[in-house]
Parts: sequence; structure tokens; C-alpha cells
Amino acid sequence: MNSKQQKESAVQSDVADRVAVITGAGNGLGRAHALAFAAAGYAVVVNDLGGSRDGSGDSTGPASDVVDEITAAGGRAVANTDDISTWNGAKSLIDQAVESFGGLDVLVNNAGILRDRMLTSMSEAEWDAVIAVHLKGTFGPTRHAAEFWRNRAKSGATNDARVINTTSPSGLFGAPGQTNYGAAKAGIAGFTVIAAMELQRYGVTVNAVAPTALTRLTEDLAAAREMAESVDLAPEGVSPVVLWLAGPAGRDVTGRVLAVIGGTIAVVEGWAYGPEIHSDERWTTQRLDEVLPDLLAKAAPGADMTGHRPVR
Repeated sequence: MNSKQQKESAVQSDVADRVAVITGAGNGLGRAHALAFAAAGYAVVVNDLGGSRDGSGDSTGPASDVVDEITAAGGRAVANTDDISTWNGAKSLIDQAVESFGGLDVLVNNAGILRDRMLTSMSEAEWDAVIAVHLKGTFGPTRHAAEFWRNRAKSGATNDARVINTTSPSGLFGAPGQTNYGAAKAGIAGFTVIAAMELQRYGVTVNAVAPTALTRLTEDLAAAREMAESVDLAPEGVSPVVLWLAGPAGRDVTGRVLAVIGGTIAVVEGWAYGPEIHSDERWTTQRLDEVLPDLLAKAAPGADMTGHRPVR
């Protein structure tokens, strides 16, 4: 066995008994993640409701097709079509992983839909559907997985577990027409930071990836198509980052958000205090007139849609 084969064998043995659940894995990013994890040696639960881009409908086809592709290549996988935006569906998904493969080590929350609309035209249903799939669909599986890992820790077992969430530049930097999607994705970033604090004691890291990729959710967006002409936005380019976070090298990384745009990886730095002022007396609007304009002028400008601060 040469050195390359030895290295590959060592990598395989590191994950030979590890189990990954990936939501929204029937298409796009989730499919790419599922194939990458299976190729690396993980047993994979491929979750996908099989709905359309806007979340309507359902089908067993997408999840089953990915499972067939994995097993044909010699990997281990089972399909799951539970609705992870529901409490029972999320629990059923986690239960299936444990029942099928004897445990759970990695949860990749990736399921998502789009119902873009300008705020003045957005309906309640368009808001609720997107928030449910993205935000509750991240909370539910994580909540049930966390219970499984907490119980293992309380029984004396050691966890080496990961949660990897999918946020978006839309939620971090903003995008017109996506108040529902952006609010959900911003919520996922906040959820990631807090869940990382809470679950670290149980041997669980929690991170998020903000991908820019050309998938069925973005293929009709002019900006995405234009960027894809000069940048490789294939979903497969994002999966190695997710796989790295799930692996041994990511064991000490938690509470982070990583943006992935083609060959560029950026650490997204969250909210932090900038310039500040203090008063021992209660503020009045008159006094604020004197100091707030200058304070705001000292603050760094917000990032634009590319994630970069404009040059003054």
C-alpha cells in the first residue's frame, strides 16, 4: 500500500462508523453533500420531502434517487421523506438514523424553499412557509439530535458530534425581495451561535455555512447566472467545507459561519460593538441630537450584498 492509499485508508477508518443526516438532500447542495459524505465513508440518511422549489407537493423520487446513486457506488444510505418543518417529522428523521445505523454523528440542516416577494406584496402564507422550512426545519432536527447526544453524554458515552447549518448571504447581508428568506437565514446564524454555546458540554460543535451556489433555488436569478460565468458555483464546490467541519480537523471549531463562493472561503464576523459613547445622566433627545450623528459617522458602513464593506 503506497502513502496515498494509506492516507485514504486512514480517512475511511476515521468515519467508518459515523452516521450523517442531511436534510434537503434530493437536489442541489444537499445532494452534493450526501454524495460527498457517502464517498468519504459515512452512512447517510438522505432526507427530502420531494417538493417543488416553493415547497409545494411531495415525492419520494429525489431522496430515493440519491440513495440509489450512493448504494450503486458501494456506499451506505437510506431515504427519508419526513417533513422536517414539523415536530414529529423532525423526530422521525433522527429516530430513523439511530434505528438504521445505530447512532448519529453529523446533522447537516440544508432543506430550503423560496417564495420571493417584495415586502409590500408578501402574503402571510409566503412568510410562514419559508420561515417554517428554513428556521423551524433547522430547530426541529437539531433539537431531537441534541436530545440524543445529551442522553448519550449522561450515560457516560463520549460524543464527537457536529451540527452544520445552512445560512445565506441574503440573511447575513440582505437581498431585496427576500425578507422571509433573509429573516429565516439570519435566524439560523443566530441559532448557530447560541446552540454552539449550549451543546459544547455534550461534545457537539455547531457551525454554519453560507454558500453561493447555482442550484434550482438560484438558477433563475440573473445575478447568480452572471457570477457563474466567471466563478465556479457548482454545489460540489461547497461540500468539501461541510465535510471538513464534520471531520476530525473541525473538532475544535464551533459557533462559526463560513461563506463559500467558488474558490473563496471567508469567515463571517458577526455583530460586535463599534464606536460607543457613555453618559452618567439619562439621555434626552436634545442631547442625542448633539452626539448621535457623530457617533454614527464613525461607525464602519454595513456590508453590501457581496459581504464586503463599501470603500468610503
